[in-house]
Amino acid sequence: MDERRMIRNKLLAEKVIKGLESRNMEGFYAETREQALKTALELIPEGSSVGWGGSVSVDAIGLKEAVCAGNYQIYDRNACKTEEEKRETELAVLGSDFLLSSTNAITEDGVLVNIDGRGNRVAGIVYGPRNVIIVAGMNKVVKTLEDAWSRARNEAAPINAQRFPIQTPCRKTGSCADCKSPDTVCCQFLVTRFSKVPKRIKVILVNEELGF
Repeated sequence: MDERRMIRNKLLAEKVIKGLESRNMEGFYAETREQALKTALELIPEGSSVGWGGSVSVDAIGLKEAVCAGNYQIYDRNACKTEEEKRETELAVLGSDFLLSSTNAITEDGVLVNIDGRGNRVAGIVYGPRNVIIVAGMNKVVKTLEDAWSRARNEAAPINAQRFPIQTPCRKTGSCADCKSPDTVCCQFLVTRFSKVPKRIKVILVNEELGF
């Protein structure tokens, strides 16, 4: 990454972290995905119960792989063989010590915006897990809440739709159509502007392009 962009991203991250702190959340900054992984593991005590929804960013820094190889109680819905087992695992995540996630967008003043299909990811961000660790590349930082909605609906959702064998307008056009397709990945919309529990939500900003 260009050195000037790295400096700009670091300065911007400092602003975002101050915004998060003003909203009862906690922010961290990592220059690389390796540093982000180290920070995340330092936040999770051994023996903790850990689960996740779907997150390319969490995968990208190697966090899921690391906790699966470590001394933790893991709730992994992808290891489930039946829909009922998957549902039980997703419910167990809501009672876990740590939820691992990313965010579709984050504003410069620390507001998180997320869109979800099944709803298990945004449910865990809202309530349940004692801690939420969000890994976000600096590519997800935007200026305003309006910009965050636009990014979530017109960039994150259409790209995520490409991951699944579904038939949504955004998968075909690359842009949100505000659809009511049975396959829509935009069922739940969440704005997190404040954390009632201090420091429950911990955001690790990474000076790399991660996720969508």
